[in-house]
Amino acid sequence: MPVLVTGVAGFIGSHVARALLARGETVVGIDNFSDYYDPVLKFARLKPLRDDRAFTFVEADIADREAMLALPERHAGLDRIVHLAAQPGVRHSLVDPYVYVQANVMGHLLFL
Repeated sequence: MPVLVTGVAGFIGSHVARALLARGETVVGIDNFSDYYDPVLKFARLKPLRDDRAFTFVEADIADREAMLALPERHAGLDRIVHLAAQPGVRHSLVDPYVYVQANVMGHLLFL
C-alpha cells in the first residue's frame, strides 16, 4: 500500500520519502513547487527520489480539490498520509494572508 507524502520536494518531505523508500515502502509524493523557496533546490531534492521505481511524483497543489480527489483513483491503495505541505514564511502571511489560508487551511481540509 502506497504512502502519500505531501510537500515531498521540501527539506523534511524529501527526507521522509527517502526514509520510507529505504524501508521498502511505495511512495506517492506531491508538491506544487511554490516559489517561496528556489524551485531549483526543490527539483534537486526530488531527483534522487524519482530514480527509485517505488516512487511516483504528482505535481499539484494540495488546495486543488479536483487534483486531490483524483489521487485515490490514480493511485490505488493509498491508505496513509504524511502531510507536510504548507505555505512557509510567517512574516509574509501578514502581507498576503489569503495564500496561507488557501494552502494551510483549504489544503488540509481536503485530506480530512
